[in-house]
Amino acid sequence: MEAPRSVEDVFDNFNARRTGLIKALTTDVDDFYEQCDPDKENLCLYGNPDCTWEVQLPAEEVPPELPEPALGINFARDGMQRKDWLALVAVHSDAWLMAVAFYYGAKFDQKEREKLFKHINALPTVYETLSGKAAPKPKASKKPPPNAAAAPPAKRQRMEESAAPAGIKKPSPGFILRSDGSLSALNNAQIELFWPDDQLWYKAEVVSLNNRSRSAKVLYTTGDVETLSIDEIAAEGHLNVCT
Repeated sequence: MEAPRSVEDVFDNFNARRTGLIKALTTDVDDFYEQCDPDKENLCLYGNPDCTWEVQLPAEEVPPELPEPALGINFARDGMQRKDWLALVAVHSDAWLMAVAFYYGAKFDQKEREKLFKHINALPTVYETLSGKAAPKPKASKKPPPNAAAAPPAKRQRMEESAAPAGIKKPSPGFILRSDGSLSALNNAQIELFWPDDQLWYKAEVVSLNNRSRSAKVLYTTGDVETLSIDEIAAEGHLNVCT
């Protein structure tokens, strides 16, 4: 499998591995607990880039292809309360996720490293998710964003439930993108999307562009990600490119 190279690819890899680790410590926790037998050799918890997890021995090659997770998590399993042991594994898992992300991003420049960390920091950590200490998302608007009405029901529901930060009444300094405009201005841009039912603008960042379909993947400040049709929103004057 080819190593991720761009900021977006590294973040997607991070998020997929994170998803796998959260599954191990929450929905699949009984299975994970049983696999961490203290009578076995040193074991590690791996999150995989396909959103799965596995408990395995550490890699044999030296140095390993990737930074290694915490070694020997199984030895402490029966010497601690279950919730405390899981919390300890979660903390070490968060440290490993960061190590892997910045191993891939070692050749990024300062701006790219900052962007990667911003994407990562917008998500709750594995520990925060497990412990319930993740900051609650702002209550979602009951009214959909401007392009929700035309979306399929399942996607419309996700968009309506997607938590957005507090909106602002006036767009920030910048320019309103028109539907016939070039998409080059959207590359890694900070934008604001207008929801007419709320009469508010919501901040987001463009993390990837598809010039062929004239769509963009945007990351809200809450950590939610959505793929939007640029022409549809721009035609209504609802996309502000911040400067």
